[in-house]
Amino acid sequence: MANQLLKGKKGIIFGALDPNSIAWKVALKAHAEGAVFTLTNAPVAMRMGAINELAATTGSQVIPADATINEDLENLFNKSIEILGGKVDFVLHSIGMSPNVRKNIPYTQTNYDFFHKTLDISALSLHRTLQTAMKIDAINEWGSVVALTYIASQRVFPDYNDMADAKSLLESITRSFGYQYGKAKKVRVNTISQSPTKTTAGSGVKGFDGFFNYADQMSPLGNASAESCADYCISMFSDLTKMVTMQNLFHDGGFSYTGVSAEVIEKFNTI
Repeated sequence: MANQLLKGKKGIIFGALDPNSIAWKVALKAHAEGAVFTLTNAPVAMRMGAINELAATTGSQVIPADATINEDLENLFNKSIEILGGKVDFVLHSIGMSPNVRKNIPYTQTNYDFFHKTLDISALSLHRTLQTAMKIDAINEWGSVVALTYIASQRVFPDYNDMADAKSLLESITRSFGYQYGKAKKVRVNTISQSPTKTTAGSGVKGFDGFFNYADQMSPLGNASAESCADYCISMFSDLTKMVTMQNLFHDGGFSYTGVSAEVIEKFNTI
């Protein structure tokens, strides 16, 4: 049941591709909670998805933007301010892609041109987004920026490949830029480290089903769904979390602090 937690707030949501996307679910929840926002994705991703359907459902406008191009981001923020009638209060960064992962190139044989693209798309895009927003003063004081990450930034998940390095950089940018933006404008910047989630992007990782099932067996609450991640994002956009910034917030059913579970031990005892 909606509680109008975001009534009167304006935002920008990156990365909604299809109904399986976390960003898609965040948009639906934000709309239900009273927010108005623009939707954006890279032009190539927009051709693959159904973002216009989401825009119609939420009464939003779509602004194409490649988050690796500064001019596109400037246009996105300026147009959003014009459309929404003022500066924004929240931004969701739900962006990630690795050509090495897509082409099943092993981590030890990384194609470095592809690696640069992974870092630019999946991590530096957050820095560009924050730098652009600060430059044109696009986010209101006490605004909230949330980026989505995964625990492979801190632990080894071999098939996550160079995306693990990108997520590590993403989390570092969150801390470093979060400090600067907090001091300058009281804008808070956080990452949410989500459980393996059956999205279009997540399912493209080699061995994803193994990731998913292992985490589900390890977590005392089981894997967190995309729906519940969207709820968490809404709470981070709301005024209820005004003093939270520069944090990597685990939303994973307890996986991040569980050494081993009875279910996993049981599987090994039967070997």
